Amino acid sequence: MKSFAYEKLDVWKRASRLTCNIYKLFRNCKDYGFKDQVTRAALSIPSNIAEGEERQSAKESARFLYYSKGSAGELVTQLYIAIEVDLVDKKSALALIDETKQLSSMLAALIRIRKGN
Repeated sequence: MKSFAYEKLDVWKRASRLTCNIYKLFRNCKDYGFKDQVTRAALSIPSNIAEGEERQSAKESARFLYYSKGSAGELVTQLYIAIEVDLVDKKSALALIDETKQLSSMLAALIRIRKGN
């Protein structure tokens, strides 16, 4: 079976793993509105990478990578809030914040490549 090009991207692999870890961290969260928002932000990161790469144009790819990067910023914010209001384990959340920030840097580099800068 042929794989999609985005499946070879480390940023997509790591973003997918991050999303799984977010779902696990919030598995027992009873604040369903918050849980929905944070999981949607996390899920948006690898999903937009995949969608942009499937568009098969550098301009479209960059546009969707920007969406992914925006979702990464949203996720970091939500994780800090989750720590502050005691929804999640601080150590686990801080590790996911660090991973999200690294992904954001990777996305910025990929955006530069797609835009030819």
